[in-house]
Amino acid sequence: MKQKIDKRIDKTTENRTSRDKIDQNNAGGSKTGTGKMRKSRKHPSCELRDFYILWSTQGLSQLGSTMTNFALTLWLYQATGSALQTALLSVCSYAPYVLMSIFAGAFSDRWDKKKTMLVCDGLAACCTVTVFVLLKAGMLSPWHLYGLNAVNGLMNTVQSPAGDVAITLITPKKWFQKTSGLRSLSSSVITILHPVLATSIYAIGGMDVVVAVDLATFAVAFSALLFWIRLPKVRASQEAADESLLQSAKAGLRCLNENRMVLALILFLAGVNLVASAFDAALPAFVLPRENGGEKVLGAVMSFAGVAMLLGSLLASALPAPKDRIRVIVFTMLFSLTTDNFLMSLSDTPALWCFAQILGYLPVPLMNAHLDVIVRSTIPVEMQGRVYACRNTLQFFTIPIGYSLSGWLIDAVFEPFITDAGKNSVAVFFFGAEKGAGAAMMIFSLGIAGAAICFAFRAVLQKYKYQEQE
Repeated sequence: MKQKIDKRIDKTTENRTSRDKIDQNNAGGSKTGTGKMRKSRKHPSCELRDFYILWSTQGLSQLGSTMTNFALTLWLYQATGSALQTALLSVCSYAPYVLMSIFAGAFSDRWDKKKTMLVCDGLAACCTVTVFVLLKAGMLSPWHLYGLNAVNGLMNTVQSPAGDVAITLITPKKWFQKTSGLRSLSSSVITILHPVLATSIYAIGGMDVVVAVDLATFAVAFSALLFWIRLPKVRASQEAADESLLQSAKAGLRCLNENRMVLALILFLAGVNLVASAFDAALPAFVLPRENGGEKVLGAVMSFAGVAMLLGSLLASALPAPKDRIRVIVFTMLFSLTTDNFLMSLSDTPALWCFAQILGYLPVPLMNAHLDVIVRSTIPVEMQGRVYACRNTLQFFTIPIGYSLSGWLIDAVFEPFITDAGKNSVAVFFFGAEKGAGAAMMIFSLGIAGAAICFAFRAVLQKYKYQEQE
């Protein structure tokens, strides 16, 4: 069942015809001379050939880029000794993504998806080459990295919605859940591997070899996209092509406003991201100061999160479609935000912390897969670039807020509260009196906040019914 959207931008008949043509091409359907559709059953490896090529090569390139970013973090910290200057690398990379994503959909829907991805990948590779040249010349300084990371973040802002639409174009609807699980799988593998690989390569060959590996993976992904991937053409209406950036952003927001179910899900995930980012900020303050904590334990705890997401990605790819995807989204997040936070904050052994991470991160890929299916199936493909761009801004703007708020609350509220509390206080009984107890109290509070968000949005989302499309 098609959702009604902005008639000024999109005509229902055109959308259905375009979507049907794309699905017919993906499914291998063709019309005979008598006008009847001859359906051919193909193995998933045939139907998903383009997806597998794009997914594997882009994932390989992302691994190379993430390794370079990690190695640059090590280089900058060794050069400056400043945690703040090192953290600014991530801020400069993420800020353009949050601030400009809402406008990036104009380019994504207006421009050729393949060309957009190729240009963005090429400019990102130029940034990597620039870092290498400056490093070899002995001229690399922190401000160079901040500027280049900002450019990389801007390229990602434009490329991300184009890549999301490209996946829709080359994937039949029936494989949306499977491909979403596979994308989560590659992200999990990258999360697990990049610190180990980057540290090893950096120790053996230095920054030179890390950059060389990054450029090699870029070359593979660029060549595969250029020569082996064919994306169906999606023409924007003339009125959409003439839109300004502001009008395009308004069109994406208007489309979301008329698809209230998708908008409600995005706002729900914004609340989830607020709690999750605050947890990520509190975790080092919880683990590092403890006698049985430290850097190695923190690394192990974070690695178990990656392993859990890997397992969850496999489940998302293998499990059949549920009867109610919205219900699964809400309850997976309720389970994740409560079990991880409560078990983590109320336990004092690394083994339980790792187990808490498994419980917390295992459901995340399942949620992502079902959300992805709903958005791709509900929003017409001609509008997806603008809608994904608006989603990126609305869903992720709470992440920097969560990081900042969590750090401030731990330093200014929870740690002083634990310090001033008596030995017989309830807070000390549950969270201890050593340094890091304030972070434990913060994490416990985040569990309560996460549960409140899930129950509040459950009441909102109950009135929406998602109709699975064939």
